[in-house]
Amino acid sequence: MQGFLDFLAAYRSTLAFAIVNSFLALSTYAVLSAGILSFATVTYAAFGGFLGARLVLATGVDPLLALPAATLAGAFLSYLVALIFLRLESHWMALASLSLILITRVVVINMPAVTGGVIGMSVPVPLSLGLLGLLLAGAAVVFWRLSVSWYGIAAQSVREDPAVASSLGIAPRKIQTIAFVISGAVGGLGGMLLAGALQFLSPDTYFVNIAFTMIAGVVLGGSYHWTGAIIGAALFTALPVMAQAIIPEFQEVANGIVLLLIMIFLPRGLVDPRAIRLRKSAGKATSAKTGDAT
Repeated sequence: MQGFLDFLAAYRSTLAFAIVNSFLALSTYAVLSAGILSFATVTYAAFGGFLGARLVLATGVDPLLALPAATLAGAFLSYLVALIFLRLESHWMALASLSLILITRVVVINMPAVTGGVIGMSVPVPLSLGLLGLLLAGAAVVFWRLSVSWYGIAAQSVREDPAVASSLGIAPRKIQTIAFVISGAVGGLGGMLLAGALQFLSPDTYFVNIAFTMIAGVVLGGSYHWTGAIIGAALFTALPVMAQAIIPEFQEVANGIVLLLIMIFLPRGLVDPRAIRLRKSAGKATSAKTGDAT
């Protein structure tokens, strides 16, 4: 027990950021599960983070009450974004979402009364590791329920082939709009949690580096199942820390090698539902043959 407590004390910051990054990766996965590549999660996170932080600083409200506000703010903004983005083709949508990140940074810089501008703002909103863990557990339950619901099945169909999904009576635009709103809600919450983890926000907090982190986490973990986003985000967060502890002189090289190995040998990520189903089918077939032989 003492060893576990020592581990938590030594790596508390890493665990906290792994959980926060998991929310951002889940936000990205939410739209990717419906066949959309979008980096707009960064904007949702910025909106939720700055709004929640300003709410706490201006009113003195409990930070726990600011979390639902950040979640709703992200969901509202994502609905507005969906109204525009869903008119675009997939590749233009990805480019538009990158442009949205740049616009977000300009807005943050030019609204010092709300965001602190270039100087940034202090956010004295400490969040315990236990609370972060409970929130992630709650998010996992929500994504699990979504994956086995009518929405999850419809989103998978839309991702595979929107035309076929339409022929089955599924409205791709409706499903993708729901995916945007889910992404915005989780992204807004993740932005507020990031503010609590950093306790400081600036124009560079929500920028392209977050976009890279979240898409890398989803791709490495597996973009075909929600657990892949969590596992990938945790791996991507812990990898630099582990490399620094083992081979500090070659930390960046080690990070690159591990990422390349995963992409080469596990192109669908660490969590691949299709591979799992194939292994189960092969196992059943082998068992059936063995039974026939006996």
